[in-house]
Amino acid sequence: MALFTRYVASLPTWGRSVQVVGYRLQSSHLQEKRSVEQDEEFRVLNLKQNKNQRVARRKAPRPEVPPPRSQQMATDQDWGAVWPGPRSFNPSAVPLPIRQGYVTKRNQMSPGKFANAELMKIPNFLHLTPPVIKRQCEALKQFCTPWPKGLETEEKMSSHFPLTVITSDYCHALPTIRNPLSRIVTVQLGLSALQMDRHAKDKFLRLVGERYDPETDILTIVTDRCPLKRQNYDYAIYLLTALYHESNTVEPWEESKSEADMEYYDFDRNCSKRNAEATLNWGRKEGDEGWVPVPTEYANSVTRLFNDGENEYNLAKYKEQSLALLGLSASQ
Repeated sequence: MALFTRYVASLPTWGRSVQVVGYRLQSSHLQEKRSVEQDEEFRVLNLKQNKNQRVARRKAPRPEVPPPRSQQMATDQDWGAVWPGPRSFNPSAVPLPIRQGYVTKRNQMSPGKFANAELMKIPNFLHLTPPVIKRQCEALKQFCTPWPKGLETEEKMSSHFPLTVITSDYCHALPTIRNPLSRIVTVQLGLSALQMDRHAKDKFLRLVGERYDPETDILTIVTDRCPLKRQNYDYAIYLLTALYHESNTVEPWEESKSEADMEYYDFDRNCSKRNAEATLNWGRKEGDEGWVPVPTEYANSVTRLFNDGENEYNLAKYKEQSLALLGLSASQ
């Protein structure tokens, strides 16, 4: 090293500075190389491995798993903040011992909530607890209007709103959210709410057929041929409108119908009315003073006997009204 220093000192000034700088760079590189070799362990290439030689395996670090959240929940917590909306089932957030699933062995408990795919298949309503529903109703009250006056009872509501529409919504676990049964629409209407005369009512009942219940006076129309619920509703309203206007239409051939062409017994157009009036007003003419009309009860009993057929009730009513028409009692 001393010889090299003397040699460098004997060189010219311009060459000396360059050589010194190069020596310093080379010496610093050697020092860094030695430090790296000392820090890193020299890896031996072993082409022929012995059976007794064991290779050290690296252990993957496993993070510590915290306990489930359900074990740290307070009993008086705000459940609306924990489960604010509809979501899939999360076992660590539900502090309830929920079980669901099929068991193969007898007297065996259903699977728990952890790692249970059955609980995640079905929709849950854990976000609609009574306190949360009450809170939501209180928030919606500011958007509500007072109940209309005059609709305090069911009778008043039926008189103002005689039309009833019945639909169904289904919640199921299928690839599509539209259930085929949800398209069915049922429309119910009281026939007394329609302003129709006798001709229109008779024609209306003949058109609707078995859809009318005479005991409850309710007409029921069910539509399900359209794919959507709204389409079936529009079709039901169209059917109801067409039936009403068609019943009130009087065809030219209907004006020329005689008593023999009638589909039902009409007391006002039958000779029974004339015979009853002649019996009550013996010796008088129509329009004279003291003319007595035929009682409505007698007319109804005769009409019911011909239209509904002969049965014990109709015959008893006809006998009772006939005796009353003649002024006789049943004992006589």
